[in-house]
Amino acid sequence: MRFSLIDRITQLDSGPTIKAVKVLSLAEEYLQDHFPRFPVMPGVMMLEAMAQTARWLVYHRDDFAHPCVLLKEARNVKYADFVQPGQVLAIEATITKEEGLLTTFKTQGVVGDKVAVSARLVLERSQLAVADPRMVPIDHYARRRMREIFQLLYPPSAAGQSVA
Repeated sequence: MRFSLIDRITQLDSGPTIKAVKVLSLAEEYLQDHFPRFPVMPGVMMLEAMAQTARWLVYHRDDFAHPCVLLKEARNVKYADFVQPGQVLAIEATITKEEGLLTTFKTQGVVGDKVAVSARLVLERSQLAVADPRMVPIDHYARRRMREIFQLLYPPSAAGQSVA
């Protein structure tokens, strides 16, 4: 099962920062089993939402040249508050270092004015075809699919401006 944990990219420019939001709905599948009497977004999903936000910045800055952008490390992960249905998790990811195919981010998720989660994440870019030239079609497909999803999260009308 694959979860898209970003509902909208709210800020993206040529700088090192991206902002996105996740509106937690009671209809989220994983909430049926995660504390049914006290549904909250699991910590691992909060972490994944931050990784997905950071990933979109890598794709955008790289013009989708590397169709595989994966979480390599999560450091200093701190959970400080719950995210409950009806709340908005506002996520910010800022690049702190780029070295080769690795990009390091400072990330945080905020609900209202309270930090719910924060971490330092390292993402790694790759292309399947580098290791196996027969994978070129897979890279092309993945690149095209990521562009399609990106257009949904950050439509052309939002480009160049912040979205509320």
